[in-house]
Parts: sequence; C-alpha cells; structure tokens
Amino acid sequence: MLKSTTLSLIALTAATPAFAQTGDDIVVTASGIEQPRDEAGQAITIIDADTIETRQSVDVVDLLATTPGVRFSRTGSMGSVASISLRGAETTQTLVLIDGVKVNDPSGIGDGYDFGHLLTGNIDRIEVLRGSNSVVHGSQAIGGVVSLTTATPAKGFAPKGSAEYGYSDSFTGKADVSGTAGRISGGIGGAYFRTDGISSAAVGAEKDGYKNFAGNARLKVAFSDALSLDLRGYYINADLDYDSFFGAPADSADVAKLDQYVGYAGLNLGLFDGRFTSRAAVTWLRNDRDYYFMRGTAPDYGYSGTNLRFEYQGVVTPVEQARLIFGYEHERPDYDFFGFGSTDSQRANIDSVYALGIVQPFAGLSVTGGFRHDDHSQFGGATTFGANANYSPNDGATNVRASYGEGFKAPSLYQLYDAFSGNAALRPERSKSYDVGIDQSLADGRALVSLTAFLRNTNDQINYDNTAFTYGNIDRTRAKGVEATLALRPIDALNVTASYSYIDARDRSGRAVFDGKRLPRRAEHAVSLSADYDWSFGLSTGATLTMVGDSFDDAANAVPLDGYALAGIRASVPVGPNLEIYGRVDNLFDADYATAFNYGTYGRAAYGGVRARF
Repeated sequence: MLKSTTLSLIALTAATPAFAQTGDDIVVTASGIEQPRDEAGQAITIIDADTIETRQSVDVVDLLATTPGVRFSRTGSMGSVASISLRGAETTQTLVLIDGVKVNDPSGIGDGYDFGHLLTGNIDRIEVLRGSNSVVHGSQAIGGVVSLTTATPAKGFAPKGSAEYGYSDSFTGKADVSGTAGRISGGIGGAYFRTDGISSAAVGAEKDGYKNFAGNARLKVAFSDALSLDLRGYYINADLDYDSFFGAPADSADVAKLDQYVGYAGLNLGLFDGRFTSRAAVTWLRNDRDYYFMRGTAPDYGYSGTNLRFEYQGVVTPVEQARLIFGYEHERPDYDFFGFGSTDSQRANIDSVYALGIVQPFAGLSVTGGFRHDDHSQFGGATTFGANANYSPNDGATNVRASYGEGFKAPSLYQLYDAFSGNAALRPERSKSYDVGIDQSLADGRALVSLTAFLRNTNDQINYDNTAFTYGNIDRTRAKGVEATLALRPIDALNVTASYSYIDARDRSGRAVFDGKRLPRRAEHAVSLSADYDWSFGLSTGATLTMVGDSFDDAANAVPLDGYALAGIRASVPVGPNLEIYGRVDNLFDADYATAFNYGTYGRAAYGGVRARF
C-alpha cells in the first residue's frame, strides 16, 4: 500500500545532507562501559533529552517508532500492552534496561517487557542498540537492547516542572529537582498521567481509562576521588481499564494494575590513576500484575516477577590503546502466579562470566571482541561470542562499521514450568547477527548519512506447539534488511532528520503452514521524517511524518494489517526566562489504522502545556 510512496520519499531524502552528531557522543550499550560512539562498530541510535523535549511525546513507544529497525504494536488505549521488535526479532527478544537495571519481566510468558506503562516523564536519554549482543548483556539480547536513563543531577540547585492537558481529558504533570553539594549529588522526580482513553476494542464504544504514576531518585556520594556510592530507584504504579482479550476484543469491565520497582546500589572504585576500575552492584526488579474482571473486587488472577542480581565489572587499561573488560553476574529470577483455583511458584539461578577486549592498533581503527558463558540451573550452559570494528581514515568524518554478534535467550520460567504447557527440556534460543555500515559526515559537520545492512539467523526459537499443547524449540527465523538515517542542519535554526528501514523477517521452520511467511506485525517498510525550525522571535515549530507499510497480524499471513501514514505538528514559545508554552496535534489527518488486528487506535488529538525551569 505504501511501497511506492515510501520509495519516493527515500529517493528524496537520500539526496538530502544530514546534520552530524558530534564525535564526542558517549554510548554505553555496546560494551557495558562509557566509550565514544566512534569507537563502537555496532548500530546505535541515541534519543537525547533535547529530542525528547522537542518532540513532546508522552509515550516512549512514540519516540522508538521513529528509530530505524523498530516495529511496534499496541493493543488499544494508552497503557495497553505495547511491544517493540528490533530488526524483525520477537518482541520478547528485546533486552530493556532502566538506569542500568534489567527490567524484563520474569513472570511474563517470554520474559518480555511491556512498554505500555513506560512514559517519558522521568526519562532523559534512550539508547537503542540493534543486533544480537549477549556477550555484554546476556539473555534476551537477540534483537538488541533498549537502554533508558533518568537525568543525572545538575550542578547547583535545579528544579523544573511541566503540566499538559488535551484530548480525552488527558493530563500530564511532572516535576523534579536535583543538585550537587560538594561530594554529594542527587535528584528526585515524579510524573503523573491520566486519561479517559479510547476503546481498546476497535468495535467498542466504552472508553478505557488509564492512570500512571512514575517516580525516580538518584544519590551519588563520592567518598574520595577513587571511591563512590551510586544509588538509583525507579517506580511505576499503573491502573488500566482494558477490553477482554479472551477471544475477539470487545467492551468489558476488565481492569489491570501494575506495581513495578527498580533498584540499583553500586560501589565504584578506581585505582592506579584510573587504569583499573571496579564496579560492584546489586540490582532488583519486582513486577506485580493483578487482573480483575470487575473493578472493586478482589483480583481474579495475577503474576509477580522478581529478579535479584549481583554484578561485578572490572576494567583494566594497561595502555591507552587497549582495555580489557571482564565481569561476573549472578541473578535469580522468581515467578509467582495465582488464579483460577491454583497457584504456582518457580525460580532459577543463573551465573555468568564474560570478557571483552577493546584495542586500537593504530589511529582510526578500533576493534572489539569477547565471549560470555551463562550457566542456567535448568537447561545448563550457553556460550556466546561477539566482535565488531570501527574504522575512520579521516578523524571521524567517515566511519566504516562491521559487527558479528551471537545472542541467546533463556526459556522463561512460565515456558519451563507451567503445569499445563511447560516443557522443562527446552533449549535456549540462539542467534547469529551480522551487519556492516558506514557513517559519513559532510558539509563541515552539518550533514550525516548513515547506512547499515544486516542479517540475523535464529535457531531453536520457542513457540507454542499446537499439536503437543506445550512449548517447544520448533521455530527457525531469518531477518535481513537495510537501515538508513539522514540528518540535515543547513542553517542553525533548521534541523531535519529522516530514517528508513527495510526488514524482511520470515519463518524458516519448515512447517508447511508457516515456512516462508512473514513474521506477524513486522512491516517490511517504515519511514520517519522530522523537521524543526527555531524562529528569530523565539517560536519553535516542528512536524513529524511516520509511514509504515503493510504487514500481517498472524503467523499464517491470513489477517492483513494495512499500512498507514501519521503526521503530527508541534510548537513552543518562551514566556520570560523561566517559562515555556507548548502544544501539538497528533495524527493530524485523522488516519484510520491499526497496529494489532481488532484493536483501536487514536484519531486526531490536540494537547497543550507549560514548562518551567529555575
């Protein structure tokens, strides 16, 4: 449906220069430590604080949807289940971190993360790494990694806040304060969102409302130049009206409630003038989900997932041109279920060791390689390898990248132990991922074009076997494609970015009904184009166009989902030195579309708000 339009837009933007990011950008997801972006040979997109504020997005998924290689689906109103697929991988094969803590839910069917409750109120930066990278991150990192961080404390004392109101009686309010005093720095913030929503069922008439509160806190104490304590916390409380998913979606009185707790406590030690650094940390995740057939009653069923992790990481820098990263991790995912007259409780222990070397044999070349071994108390061991390289012959103006990464995903506790469909003999899912790319800066740093080609093969993928009525390692999949990113800043006042991705993700299981079919909810083509202009009198205006091609809702490719195009406009203007008024219109042309069959989506919607900084 959108193929000809998409290709026309690509032909237009491919000839357009792009605004270059600086070579000083720092990334963490590639190796698990801070390093210059030009040093990493993997495909990474950064969504920084300025972009988050400029786009005015309330939902993290809306920002991720403009990133190349990302496909998403949502089952209805704001707060409903939202899933992210990276480069055509399963949505359960995306590893998600919040402030360095792994937040994939151990009580989920596939340990997936529900992005539906993750709003932008407390988020300051997002890194998206595309491609398998289990050497650094362990299980789940088959499609890639989404890492979100809250703001680091400001110098001095810096309070700020905002409030917004709009379509369907939606209100967003957030505030935070941070500061630094001597060797102590810290911050605390909170964000509240409520809406009457829309009907989650496409055929429904009853709106499904949603409430969300998110809080975050940080504290860092530097006992000396070499030793520091780092504490971080994140919390989400959510309350969602949703339409029953047992059968075709239809209006119902169902309610879902979530409490998510995320904690991090770490000690950092630097010795020998920083040539040897150590980090020891304890992280904790707890995800409590309760479901009610009717509000005001006791929960009818629910899940609780907990993951307690110990992490040690050491970094040795014997010479400026070489670093060795090594570590040990222990985690204990727990799973508890109640409902329908039964209860279940399961847990596992996972011990992991890894080592990664980064060397720069000569100016312009950086090579990274390493391995990881994970020992799971149920299925045994899994060893993964990875390597990547980045070469620049001209001080960062051109970067040629290549990477190979292996990924694995441990079976979830539900898939292993569920009384009705569990299979204790499951093997981990395994993947091999390859990509090659180039980043070219032009026009004295005012332009950047980035192209990447990728291929990933996944074996032993876990799926439900409808003949044996249990989970089994029955699937093989292959995904290949191309990603392109362009940015342009012809003058200081104008910033234009564009991205395109082609993803061919198909079933290779050999099963007659599914073999060769496209994987569900993964459109082949997607384009995003965004432009922002700062006027001389203070007004800022912008627009974003997102186009997504046709896809299918099911593995047999019998239920089509038509492609769609969404346009949004935005504006903001300062009122004095500390105040800013802003507003936006989403889905400007009131497009009728769906990301999941029979589930509703938002039409045209307008919002306005005010921001204050001191």
